[in-house]
Amino acid sequence: MDCVQYAVQCHWMFLYEWLRQKHTRADVVTFMFVVSTGVPEASVNIVSPQEPLYTGERVILQCYIPEYTDWTYFWYRDNQLLSSQTRKTTTITLPDQAGQYQCRGKRTKWPESSFLSPNHPISATDRPKAVLSISHQWMNPGDSVTLNCEVKDKGWRFSWYKTVPYRAGLPSLLDKSYSVEPLSGYGTTEESYTLSPAGPTDTGGYVCRAGRGDPVYYTNYSEPQCLWSGDLQSSVSLRIGPNRTQHFTSKSLSLTCDLKGNSTGWRLMRYTETGVKSGCSPNWGSITGSTCTITSTYTGDSGVYWCESGSGQYSNAVNITVSGGDVILESPVHPVTEGDSVTLLCTHRNQPHTNPKADFYKDGVLISNETTGEMTIPTVSKSDEGFYKCKSDQIESPECWVTVRVPPGSLVSISLSRLLCGLPVVSPFLLVSILMVKYCRAGGLCSTTKSPEEKLQCDDEIKQTESSL
Repeated sequence: MDCVQYAVQCHWMFLYEWLRQKHTRADVVTFMFVVSTGVPEASVNIVSPQEPLYTGERVILQCYIPEYTDWTYFWYRDNQLLSSQTRKTTTITLPDQAGQYQCRGKRTKWPESSFLSPNHPISATDRPKAVLSISHQWMNPGDSVTLNCEVKDKGWRFSWYKTVPYRAGLPSLLDKSYSVEPLSGYGTTEESYTLSPAGPTDTGGYVCRAGRGDPVYYTNYSEPQCLWSGDLQSSVSLRIGPNRTQHFTSKSLSLTCDLKGNSTGWRLMRYTETGVKSGCSPNWGSITGSTCTITSTYTGDSGVYWCESGSGQYSNAVNITVSGGDVILESPVHPVTEGDSVTLLCTHRNQPHTNPKADFYKDGVLISNETTGEMTIPTVSKSDEGFYKCKSDQIESPECWVTVRVPPGSLVSISLSRLLCGLPVVSPFLLVSILMVKYCRAGGLCSTTKSPEEKLQCDDEIKQTESSL
C-alpha cells in the first residue's frame, strides 16, 4: 500500500469516528455507502450447463467481479473456505458437491478485497428421462413415420435408437429388457427423426435420449415405443387361435410363432397396459414348442402381440381385445386386400353356435341389420376401411379396426354414373372420351384378334384416359 492510499484510509477512519460520535445513524449509513462504493461486488454465476441441474452433471461456476482483473479468488461452500480453489472458475460434480456457494477476490493494490458474494444455492434434481412419441404405431406400406423426442428444458441434442433383444456389451435400457443400436450419431438439435418411407424392416421398438455439455451428459432412455405392421412377414408370422382379434374372458387363447425357412431365435412378445413383456411368462401363459397358450383369458390380456427375432425383427402384430361383455365381433386378424370378400360375425357369449339378429356399425354409423348375425362385404374396397362394431340383444361389442390394402399398381375403379354424379359440369369432350373407352372394351376393339403390340397400346390408352379422370 502506498502512502497516499494509507493516508486516505486513515482519513476515512477518522471521519467515521467523528460521524459516529457527533451525528445521527442516518448520516453514518450515508457515509458508509459513499465509502463502500469503492469496493467491488462479487457474485457467483453458473457458466454451464443451463439450469435446472441434474444428478451426475459437472457444473462450472464463475466468480464475477466487474472491476479489475488481477484478483486471486477464494471460494466458499456452506461458509467453509475451499482452500484448493483459487481460480476465477471452479468445476463441481453433483450431487456430492451441492451446497451454498460464495466467492470473493483479493489483490495487492487498493481496493485489496471485494465484498463477499451473496449465497448462490447449487442443487441437483434426478436425471431426466426423455419422452418419445411416434406419429402412428401401425404402419401402412409407403408411410412416413416421425419419431419425436422431448425433454422439458432446452439446450439438448437428440439421438434415436432401435431396440434389439438384450446382449451384454451393447448399450442397454436400465432394466436390461432391451439393448439399443443407434439410428444417429451424437445427435441433432432437431427433436424429430423421420423414417421415410417406412418399410417392413422398420417394424420394431424405438427409444431416444438427449445429451448436453462436454463431456456429454445424457438423459435416461425413453420408454420404448413400437412400430407395428399387421401385414404378414416373409420370415415368421403370428397365428392366433381362435383366429379373431376379439375374445371372451375365461376362455383359452393360443399364439404361435410360425417360423419359415431357417428362422431361429424367435420369442413371443406382448404389449399391454402393464408394459412390454417377453416370452411366454408363467404368469400369463404356458409354452409348448412354438405355441403359447393362455388357458383362461382376462381383460388384462388385451394388447398387441407379435413375434420377435434375436436381431430385433418383428413378425406381423395382432391387436387382441379380451372382453368381459357378452358380445364380440369376429373380424379378420390380418389386413385384407381390396377386392376380397370379408365377413363380420356378431358372436354372443351364451350362444356361441347360433347367430341372433345383429346390427352392424362402421365408424359409429349403422350400416346393416342382419338376421343371421353376420355381415358380408362381397368386394371390399379402401373406403370400407374403418372401425366396426355390432349390437345384439341391445349389447354392443367392442370396436375393431379393419385394414384394407390396395395392391401395388392397381387402378381404382370408378363407375360411370358415380363419376358423372361427382362432376358439377360434364363437357361433351369428356363424355365422348368416357363412352369411347367403354365402347373400346365392350365392342371388342381390344380383342385378341389384334396384334399384342396393338392390344397393349390400346390398353395403355384406356388406363391413361381413366387415370386422367
